[in-house]
Amino acid sequence: MTLPEVMVTSAIFTLAMGGFMVLHLFALRYDQAVKLKLLASNEARHALNRVANDIQSAGWIRVGTGNRTSFTEAGFGQRQEGNAIQVYPLKSDTNRFIRYYCDPDDDLLKRYVNGESEIILARSVTNLLVFTSEDGFGRVLSNNFNNRVIGMTLQFAQRLPGAGGSGAFSYDFYQLRTKITRRALE
Repeated sequence: MTLPEVMVTSAIFTLAMGGFMVLHLFALRYDQAVKLKLLASNEARHALNRVANDIQSAGWIRVGTGNRTSFTEAGFGQRQEGNAIQVYPLKSDTNRFIRYYCDPDDDLLKRYVNGESEIILARSVTNLLVFTSEDGFGRVLSNNFNNRVIGMTLQFAQRLPGAGGSGAFSYDFYQLRTKITRRALE
């Protein structure tokens, strides 16, 4: 082999290896973005299942605004919507309740059972009005009648890894919307 042949072969080999490295780095970034999306989807599904199980087996449900220490039910004649719901497992026991609320200070959906510590169900929640009380056609009610549907909307925003250089951010937005009703209506 002559020197020019070795140099051409080395240059082609270097370009091929550079291409493989770029492809590999792209695949790693793409894999990280997919993992974040799958994690967010898994969190949302877990939160939905937890809320759905509690609502379906509830004695009664109240929609309103609240946090870990307090809950205020939406008044009769007002739109039945808010950042929180309070679920009473038994109709006869108002001292035992489960409260789901979206904390606007840290963008977390939390579950609190009285007398226990709170649990974080979902992160990066951007909407404040998470829960609604609706009729069968999706209209928000102004009463708390027994034959209603609880609507739940979670909107998320996540920063994508390695997105944009020089301080630029790239976010992925998505929304989960569901309706849940109690199993036993009286």
